[in-house]
Amino acid sequence: MIESFVTDKICFIQMNNPKRLNCLSEDLCDKMIEALDGAYNAECVGVVITAECSHGVWSAGHDIRELPQDGFDPLAFDVPMERLLRKVQDLPIPVIACVNGTVWGGACDLCLSCDMIVAADSATFAITPAKIGIPYNASGIMHFIHQLGVNKAREMFFTANAVTAEEALNVGLLNYIAPMEELNQLLEERILAPLRRNSILSISAIKRQFRILTRASASISAENFELINSFRSKVYAGQDYKEGIQSFLEKRTPSFKGKAADLD
Repeated sequence: MIESFVTDKICFIQMNNPKRLNCLSEDLCDKMIEALDGAYNAECVGVVITAECSHGVWSAGHDIRELPQDGFDPLAFDVPMERLLRKVQDLPIPVIACVNGTVWGGACDLCLSCDMIVAADSATFAITPAKIGIPYNASGIMHFIHQLGVNKAREMFFTANAVTAEEALNVGLLNYIAPMEELNQLLEERILAPLRRNSILSISAIKRQFRILTRASASISAENFELINSFRSKVYAGQDYKEGIQSFLEKRTPSFKGKAADLD
């Protein structure tokens, strides 16, 4: 499911379920959380998340087969993928995503939850909840707004179109891109080597500050929080959501019937 090892104070966590396109299943998320805790306890100065790709896919995102169809929130606070995202964000050492393939759905959120992202120049990124009828949650949308700005975030969510590595670099989603054969060297020279040289105590304090300050700027009123939840609950309790999951499992194009006015 995953492989984890430490080399020269850096923990490498590799998603290793290519037959399932490294979907963020409950089992995979739990194992990654355990590995992240292990990296911190081993006093590593950084973590790199990588993947063994199949058909060029780094991760296909949330495991659709595990999405609830009984009226429960698919992205509730305590679901495994959400716990993994918070663990990456809150881990007191830097976490770097090293992407060598296509990234879909919730795996985009995993990358944005990391502190830095390096990618092969052939990588692509697509946030795809609208293809399946999933009402994405506010915390995830805020990640994209902070990283990309409102307009590009809207484009990615509304169209579900893939963004190339070059586009992602230009809008600030990525730190660096490189040809596939040069990716590991770039990662080592530009990020990992400096991490080993610098004060991890200082870096840890700074990361914690980034997290607190980001949360502060993302605060919303209780009324608006309830309003957001009311929109989302009407979606995941509706027929489009069920149709999206069924069409995915049956490998067919979905036939969505919902209307915007259904949220009024």
